Amino acid sequence: MKKKIFYFVCFILMFILLITGGFQLYSYIRIKTAKIEVDLVEHLEVEVFSKKRISDFINHINGKILNNKEINTTKIGKQELTFFYENDDHIKVPYTFQIEVVDKTAPLIWLDSEYHVEVGDDIKLESSILCGDNYDNRPTCKIEGEYDLHRVGSYPLVYKAEDQSGNQTVKNFTLKVEEKKRNSKEQLEKTEFFDIVKLHKTSTTKIGIDISKWQEDIDFSKIKRAGVEFVMIRVGTKDEKTNQYILDPYFKRNIEEALKCKLDVGVYFYSYANSVKDAKKDALWVINQIKDYEITLPVAFDWEDWFDYNHHHMSFYKLSMVGETFMNEIEKHGYQSMRYGSKNYLEKIWLDTDHDTWLAHYTEKTNYQGKYKLWQLCQNGRVDGIASDVDIDVMYFS
Repeated sequence: MKKKIFYFVCFILMFILLITGGFQLYSYIRIKTAKIEVDLVEHLEVEVFSKKRISDFINHINGKILNNKEINTTKIGKQELTFFYENDDHIKVPYTFQIEVVDKTAPLIWLDSEYHVEVGDDIKLESSILCGDNYDNRPTCKIEGEYDLHRVGSYPLVYKAEDQSGNQTVKNFTLKVEEKKRNSKEQLEKTEFFDIVKLHKTSTTKIGIDISKWQEDIDFSKIKRAGVEFVMIRVGTKDEKTNQYILDPYFKRNIEEALKCKLDVGVYFYSYANSVKDAKKDALWVINQIKDYEITLPVAFDWEDWFDYNHHHMSFYKLSMVGETFMNEIEKHGYQSMRYGSKNYLEKIWLDTDHDTWLAHYTEKTNYQGKYKLWQLCQNGRVDGIASDVDIDVMYFS
């Protein structure tokens, strides 16, 4: 009896294998004999960091693409792509082709026709002038020509930059070494908070300020009566030399007093991160500082170390990924996040982001074309309750 059961089971298994194998053979024959008509575009090159899908490389296909996926273009070099499509005979067919991701964008040299320094300045000129690349973390940056930082004069120079793909930027400029300037006590015009309220307050905006230790002791009752609706408070920063976090000495007082006066509160962190690992650490440190407070506005990533940018050895892509890491980590813990940046750097260096933007542009009417939630429109603001200058901001809700 046991032998009969054994033989029966074996028979069933063999039958299943035959059926399965037959089906696989049938499918194989169908695919091999399927009509394939795929006409690819002439140039199968794509610029690094561009957004492309499979269909962008196809002129004509006899059917419908089933997985029109977005292609990873963050690394230069040849890349093999495979996709599936259903042809006119309703047969699912795989197709493979090769593209090449290339970098044809030249490095950026942040330089006008003249560059001014004071005689005796202890700087290295190549490092002080921002020289960066969209892809290369370490483009070659060098200045050609003779100059003397200890002697007043005008020096015609050439700044050359080249990335690993051979893209070059060449800029002629004049280095102006000038006498040291005396401290000027000239009183600059101030921007009154109530004037900004008159110009920008609507049913879809709120007017506020961003504050740190530089404003020292703030009378929050007075700023609330003056019309301040929200505050963005600096949590802190990091010491570049010791790598230790520094809590803004006024953070605790500022956030507690702001919440006591029922102001909307957001925070920002002044970062020097040059790796995604450091950016994540920054975010976790910030979260630990704010976890006991009611933060209803975004937690902003503020990176502004442009004068020493060359020392960080970051491509613009890497810098943007540092910012994305910080913001993603913040949002993973239930907070809103945004990226702070001035108009020129947002336009020329930062890559696009799905996160909100805090625009810094000191002007009466910005011509920035990107999207932004918060606009820091001046740094010389005056409001009752603060003895010194303060940044004034407009927040949009439409």
